[in-house]
Amino acid sequence: MYKLQNKLEKTDILKLYTKGYTQPTDFKIGIEYERLPITCSSYKATDYWSEYGIKNFLETFAKEETWDYITDDKNIIGLKNKHDTITLEPGCQIEISAKPERTIFELKNKIEKINSSIKPIADRMGITLLNYGVSPFSTNKAIQLIPKKRYKIMARYLWGILSDVMMRETAGIQCCIDFKSEEDAMRKFKLANKLSPFMTAMFANSPIRGSVDTGYKSFRALSWLNTDNDRCGFCGKISEEFSFEEYIDCVLKTPMIFIQRNGLCFEINGNITFEEFLKNGWEGTQATIEDYELQANLYFPEVRMRNFIELRNHDCVGGDLKYAILAIYKGIMYNNSAMDECEELLKHLQYKDFAELRFNIPKQTLQAQVKKTKVLDYAKEIINISEKYLKQEQTGEELFLDAIKELTLKGLCPADIIIKNWNTSWNRNMTKLISYLSNQE
Repeated sequence: MYKLQNKLEKTDILKLYTKGYTQPTDFKIGIEYERLPITCSSYKATDYWSEYGIKNFLETFAKEETWDYITDDKNIIGLKNKHDTITLEPGCQIEISAKPERTIFELKNKIEKINSSIKPIADRMGITLLNYGVSPFSTNKAIQLIPKKRYKIMARYLWGILSDVMMRETAGIQCCIDFKSEEDAMRKFKLANKLSPFMTAMFANSPIRGSVDTGYKSFRALSWLNTDNDRCGFCGKISEEFSFEEYIDCVLKTPMIFIQRNGLCFEINGNITFEEFLKNGWEGTQATIEDYELQANLYFPEVRMRNFIELRNHDCVGGDLKYAILAIYKGIMYNNSAMDECEELLKHLQYKDFAELRFNIPKQTLQAQVKKTKVLDYAKEIINISEKYLKQEQTGEELFLDAIKELTLKGLCPADIIIKNWNTSWNRNMTKLISYLSNQE
């Protein structure tokens, strides 16, 4: 381990991860759940500033439900109530982050309680929140960024041809899991990366964008492929040898976008990496632990390390499908035998296979092939493994797998249902698509 110059040492950074060690008896599971707000009368993405926009929605919700404001330069960008938050993504996407719980039942109850408070206010304002992965009508040029300083800087910097789509149009679901040690964290981290293309395929739910069938079943996943290759994709090579230090090194070698000092943002625009910042500073400024935390938050791999593990690669889906995401991971990641079986299932696949899958999945999803085997076959086995070990826990959480099992056993993902209806009974009618998505609570 080498010593970093100036105020910050690598040992300080390591503590950000090791402080996450949790006893298995205390393992919990968390969810970050984004949705797309649209104006019911026009199907356009709901804006921030208008009379019936998201700013007024947040103010009304805070007043009626006694939540506190989260602000950025005096602009409301979210709400908080103890450990739960409602925050805004760049294009006004609304994200619920619920305090992790021991069971998916507890998380579901919490999400449903928050949603039951959101819905009447949204209904009064003519807003509906879609459980869907990409804006179905408005495209990025018609969607303004919310007034959060970092988003304007990110939009100027991110260089991929679909980075504006990612920021302004997409919504996803993230799952958060615990670890007991560095060894446990790295095992889960590597396995989660290997599972990620299969999970993306199972839950693909963003084929219609800008009122047209894009030809992709997950346009959201496609947008991430074209956002910023320096900070997106797999962290490392999903190697058998990986550590917190190696993860940190990936973050350090990533170009910096900006730093913050005294509430102000100073753009760096990729001119130096964080590693160079640590060694040499930048315009008289030395690196702090807060700078590293910002840098790590502006690093967007498929699976992200924090003092927990964040699994980030799923389109927003509705109903119990969103809890199926959590159930699959809980059944596998919290049981050593389940992890053994998944590792055995995927052991013959190399890094290049997972990398190719990542590029093929947005269009082909479950019908993609890797080494002459369909992704569908892997998906069925992944569900079976999770179900077996969830049943052993005797918590009843295996029932959350029913929604995804029903689709996967038919060889379908959520996007397949939409595409079929769009081209047949809906006759490419946006009203019917919106009605369908609005009923996917």
